[in-house]
Amino acid sequence: MDIKDLNKSQLILLAVLLSFITSIATGITTVTLMQQAPASFTVPVNRIIKQTVEKIQQVEGKTVTQTVVVKEEDLVVDAIAKNQSSVFTVSKEATDLEGKVTEVSAGRGYAVSMDGVVVVDGTLVPDKGIYYVKNSSGKFKADFVFLDKALFSFLKIGAPLDEKNKLSFTVPVFGDLDKMKIGQKVLVLGSAISSLIFENKNINLNITKSNAGGLVLNLDGEALGIALFSDQTSFASIKNITDALALLPKTETPKTQ
Repeated sequence: MDIKDLNKSQLILLAVLLSFITSIATGITTVTLMQQAPASFTVPVNRIIKQTVEKIQQVEGKTVTQTVVVKEEDLVVDAIAKNQSSVFTVSKEATDLEGKVTEVSAGRGYAVSMDGVVVVDGTLVPDKGIYYVKNSSGKFKADFVFLDKALFSFLKIGAPLDEKNKLSFTVPVFGDLDKMKIGQKVLVLGSAISSLIFENKNINLNITKSNAGGLVLNLDGEALGIALFSDQTSFASIKNITDALALLPKTETPKTQ
């Protein structure tokens, strides 16, 4: 049969057959030449083939190994971002030397329950009075709840000073202060953000009255306690507040948005 008499399908099958025969012949020739070639030639060729196969297997199997480097500054940023809305500035009404009623700073505090309870420095909030708490959602009245023997107090968030304000806050995830190790880093969210190395529960940090009641965090963003003001030393005490939370009276949950 003359090749001119073949139809289109037969020509395609013939081309496939010739290609198959050619590939077999090429493989046999390549193997023979590789066996006869010197090592200086075969070693780099085999290395190239091996690397190519490995890359193909990774793509086909979709197995990708990725090393992620977590920077300490990223942990700090995340820890602060998680807890910013839980922090409140605290103020109270006081009478000055001229007998005038003024509003003065009572430090900082942070929410410890969805009931709207805020823990504050007991030195600045020792008993009943007229108190206010403020965060990004607005300014609100606050009622004194009780003073703990560890010298921190609790306030209960009340009505907003402006009816347009809608209370919004988060409650931190609590960590364990007793599990902290010397050398680990802690953060204090007060009127300023402080970063320091944990040595013990008395930290060498100058806590001013406006900075008192700061939320103490580890780098996982967990609340470890509260930093309390001391007018006698430059050391601020970290007090764990989790035990006192069980003593809080159950109150009506404030509306949040």
